[in-house]
Amino acid sequence: MSTFTGERPGRGKNFDYDVARHLAAYRYAAELAPGKRVLDAGCGEGWGTQALAGVALSVVGVDYSAAAIETCRHNWHKRNLTFVHVDLTQAASLAGGFDLVTNFQVLEHIREEMPFLEGLKALIAPGGQLLLTTPNRLRTFSENPYHVREYIAPELRALLQRVFTEVTILGMHGNATVRAFDRSRERAVKRILRLDPLGIRHLLPKWVVTFAFARLAVLVRRRARAGAGDELIRPEDFFVSADNLDDALDLVALCSP
Repeated sequence: MSTFTGERPGRGKNFDYDVARHLAAYRYAAELAPGKRVLDAGCGEGWGTQALAGVALSVVGVDYSAAAIETCRHNWHKRNLTFVHVDLTQAASLAGGFDLVTNFQVLEHIREEMPFLEGLKALIAPGGQLLLTTPNRLRTFSENPYHVREYIAPELRALLQRVFTEVTILGMHGNATVRAFDRSRERAVKRILRLDPLGIRHLLPKWVVTFAFARLAVLVRRRARAGAGDELIRPEDFFVSADNLDDALDLVALCSP
């Protein structure tokens, strides 16, 4: 397994929220994927990628992390499923022709958005689509040292319209169970941030910040669970809607070249 950083969906107790929110995007993608050639650009450890292979004609998962791809190849074996180690900032080096390109929780890590998005566009076959998710900045209450920039709906729409001819912005929302856990998680984060009123954390070396981030991720979720109750959160507890985008946890973009 790749090293846990606290940034990608966690493993173990109290990370059911993270895993379910991650897989909810793949559940939505599965509605678009039947019979299609799919590229999962930023597949991580492949939990959702392998699920898409159950409905798609073929699926290729790519990721910048060699450790993640190694984990995928070890864990997931289906005749129509392939994993490739690729830096997504060089996505155009892949052979194109995919009917559906999924790109979940990656854009916020990218410094040069336009070349990245143009590269994804080049991978889409005529008539194909890009399905992209990224955190909604209006609902972010923790500081993620791995994120370069987060977006609100109008900003994301404006960015994507510079590359794609058709852009629809939707939102990933949670039910009452999800909202209760999120409120508890926010309280836990704010209690920790109050310990650094002067913002000294912003002056620390990045390796110290990322080391602390992974460990605090575990602490925050343990406290969130204690405050929200023991009910496990499942992918079905999330849903995609065009309503109330400001309140969405993640922004969901469906784009056509």
